[in-house]
Amino acid sequence: MAFIYYVTQIQFDFGAVALLKAECQRVGITRPLVVTDAGVRAAGVLQKALDALTGLPVAVFDQTPSNPTEAAVHAAAQLYRDQRCDGLVAVGGGSAIDCAKGVAIAATHEGPLTRYATIEGGSPRITDRVAPLIAVPTTSGTGSEVARGAIIIVQDGRKLGFHSWHLVPKAAICDPELTLGLPPRLTAATGMDAIAHCMETFMSAAVNPPADGIALDGLERGWAHIERATRDGSDREARFQLMSASMQGAMAFQKGLGCVHSLSHSLGGADPRLHHGTLNALFLPAVVRFNAQAEPVRKERRLERMAHAMGLASAGDVPEAIRDMNARLGLPQGLAEIGVQRSLFPKVIEGALADHCHKTNPRLASAQDYEAMLAASL
Repeated sequence: MAFIYYVTQIQFDFGAVALLKAECQRVGITRPLVVTDAGVRAAGVLQKALDALTGLPVAVFDQTPSNPTEAAVHAAAQLYRDQRCDGLVAVGGGSAIDCAKGVAIAATHEGPLTRYATIEGGSPRITDRVAPLIAVPTTSGTGSEVARGAIIIVQDGRKLGFHSWHLVPKAAICDPELTLGLPPRLTAATGMDAIAHCMETFMSAAVNPPADGIALDGLERGWAHIERATRDGSDREARFQLMSASMQGAMAFQKGLGCVHSLSHSLGGADPRLHHGTLNALFLPAVVRFNAQAEPVRKERRLERMAHAMGLASAGDVPEAIRDMNARLGLPQGLAEIGVQRSLFPKVIEGALADHCHKTNPRLASAQDYEAMLAASL
């Protein structure tokens, strides 16, 4: 049986951040903790959110690392308790939003964070006691503002997923204006993250026709506008469409992801310096080739439909088109370029096989399959 649920209240337009205080009032947040990072503060984006919250007593945690950690979650949760906060506002990319979701758990639930990880059987332990959260994305990539999951590096070094419908933000404020001027490399990497979400979830064999439609439309929007957004940070139309693709990718990936994310979660845990969106971009070509042999993908002509959305002549063009796009966007051309060595492969493979995305790939990968995908992406 397919369970289909969509999703939360979304305010989507230029200038939507001005609605932040009203959304706090709507969901009952009177003393918010704003979770963000130093880069968002330095860019002046945090101040736009704080200006919209004038009149409310606000605490700020701005130490979210580029890959959120359990240590950061606990530090923010302590601030939440010390300041007697009653809700969270995440302002930033996927790292800040995922960190805030971790805080929503840690500030209201007992025990180590690992207890609530998906692969530890923790999802049912996450209850409606979680702190209410409003998400304000400042990049167009993870779509965490409309997703039920968070990815956090826990104290033992694993990069784990935490999933519950209780973690879906009570409101998402998607303001493309907050992404204007985002640096080209970050625009490209986060944009390819959104495209990977749309592609992987569309290839997944799980049954969710609405998710398929949303993913395919998101792919078309993202693919058509990522170069424009990367080339010209002030292109308002491109920024709007890329933010939509990001939101749509996350709306769709409740259906399930696959080997791209199994690998990027595992490798990102092994080396937290690596950017998640960049890893997704690098793994996509090899995984698309692997998935081309999957029965559901062939039977339903999924690669052909993705090729059409991307403006390509045939399904066989998809992997090379992704490689070409990565090159045009200025992203690395292989894992070796970002310092990944073959000696890390066994650890990455072990993590990928245990990852929560592994079993929703349309073709179940073995350790040897993952080794081949890593080698092809090197």
